[in-house]
Amino acid sequence: MKLFKQSGLLLAAALITFACSKPSETVETSDAKEVAEAKGAVLAINPSATTIAWRGYKPAGQHYGEIPSTEGSIAVEGTEITGGKFTFDITGLKITDLEEGSENYGKLYGHLQSPDFFDAANHPTATFEITSVEPFAAGDVIADVEQFETENTPTAASALTPENPTHWISGNLTLRGNTKNIKFPATVMVENGAVAAKAGFNIDRTEWGLAYGDEANAVDKAKDQFIYNTVSIQLDVKAD
Repeated sequence: MKLFKQSGLLLAAALITFACSKPSETVETSDAKEVAEAKGAVLAINPSATTIAWRGYKPAGQHYGEIPSTEGSIAVEGTEITGGKFTFDITGLKITDLEEGSENYGKLYGHLQSPDFFDAANHPTATFEITSVEPFAAGDVIADVEQFETENTPTAASALTPENPTHWISGNLTLRGNTKNIKFPATVMVENGAVAAKAGFNIDRTEWGLAYGDEANAVDKAKDQFIYNTVSIQLDVKAD
């Protein structure tokens, strides 16, 4: 159970850079970028209808759960998203594969909140700010990165992507005081003054300093003594 003892997302997800695709077609991570100017109507995030799911992996198993969104907004001009910002409560993280209140739940939750991972005492929240939104073109692809094979190899990015993605969304993700820009495909619907968006992608947790059990430092992976750096994130966002 050293996994989160591994880190979820969290989200999260940073991302996988795919060598076989053009830069405009890849899920990727980079340095922080200028935040997009929010234009048009500003819609408030509906926290009760918004979920941020995470899943972490190690050779011997997986852990998964959710991180609540406490507040946020999306700016919409016509039928297009122009900007947005969301805040996530790291201290409210849930582990749904374990029974809440159990000894194992408490141990894992405590380890995730510790400096080994989120360092929640100093960084109790995470934020995501949109930097750009681009159309997802017919020829765009989600290529998968090679992973060390075990019974719990992380889910491929192409399997996490929602069907018929409509946009590429880029934004600055801040975790434990570190900010990186992530880019991922999403399915976005703007209709009747409301926004619904879904996305699924992978991030490299070590990009934000969540380096406990870093698989890159595993001397002998055959001994399974590591945590995958890849964390899967799935977003379901509602705003009106």
